Parts: sequence; C-alpha cells; structure tokens
Amino acid sequence: MSAHKARRIIDQIRGRSYEETLMILEFMPYRACYPILKLVYSAAANANHNMGFNEANLFISKAEVNEGTTVKKLKPRARGRSYLIKRPTCHITIILTDISVYEEYDKYSIA
Repeated sequence: MSAHKARRIIDQIRGRSYEETLMILEFMPYRACYPILKLVYSAAANANHNMGFNEANLFISKAEVNEGTTVKKLKPRARGRSYLIKRPTCHITIILTDISVYEEYDKYSIA
C-alpha cells in the first residue's frame, strides 16, 4: 500500500491505548486497516513475550509510516506498446509503551 493511505490510519491510532486501537482498526472501512491490525497484534505479543508487559497497560507511543521502494511492472498494451505500473510500498513502525512504568516513576519521584 502507499504511505499516504497508511498514514491516514496511523494518524487515528497514534497515542491511544492498545484495546482502543484494536476497536478503531476493526471498524474503519479502509483496506489498509487489516495489515496495520496484524502489526499491532504482533507488537503487543512481542511486548508481552519479550518484556513481560500486560496488554491492558500498553499504549501506542510512536507510530510512523515511511515510503518504501516502488515496484515497477510493465503491462502490455495495444499495438506492441507497454504501460508502466507503479506499485508503492511503505515501512510502518509502531512502538508500544507500558503505562505502569510511568505510574511507578511518578510514585517514587519527589515533587
């Protein structure tokens, strides 16, 4: 998918909790929601398995979309000519953070 189409969805979920993000992605009508939903699921599973975080305390602290390479194909057309088809790709980065870490920090900090 193009970076422009993915950014339209990423802008909606940036800064939200994990559970709220799942609900938003399930009900948005765009075709790019499904790959982003799979990516958020995978990021939460990695945070749970590798760091031991609880999924209920996760929120999306950083989400960005960068343009990837453009796949170029030639399609045959009439009278022996060819037509260039450009298929854009993108790189999606999602970083999840645990809220309880910030609550522990605030509890022990001196005001």
